[in-house]
Amino acid sequence: MVVRLLSKIRGAKPRASEVLTAHLKQRDIPPWTSYFVKYSSVKNDQFGLSHFNWEVDGANYHILRTGCYPYIKYHCTKRPWQHLAFENTFFNVLKLFNLGLPCLAYGIGAWFLITCSDDVQTEKGSVKVYFLYKEDKGSIY
Repeated sequence: MVVRLLSKIRGAKPRASEVLTAHLKQRDIPPWTSYFVKYSSVKNDQFGLSHFNWEVDGANYHILRTGCYPYIKYHCTKRPWQHLAFENTFFNVLKLFNLGLPCLAYGIGAWFLITCSDDVQTEKGSVKVYFLYKEDKGSIY
């Protein structure tokens, strides 16, 4: 409680990568998960990463990530490590080519489609993440 209060007073926000790791751990390293986090809740330390590997407690995830203002959208699937540089570049070029308009539309649509949320605990306090629908813990699909 004190850490959360001090974080708000100082304006300290956790990095988006910290929230990603904490969320996966909090869900007990699930086979997959998909969530939104508000830009205003985190420091965007993964700018330019659209498709990448992320390791948490020995498990590798393929992360599909996109900015969809006012959110950052994450889709995480537990999969073996792969070289994803081509896919990452492809998605970044695609976003640049279409001026980010579909991403903006997705963010605006998310306002109407989000049905539930959860709090992710980080060292810098709690961060609310949002879901299109409630996920069943441990579900493969």
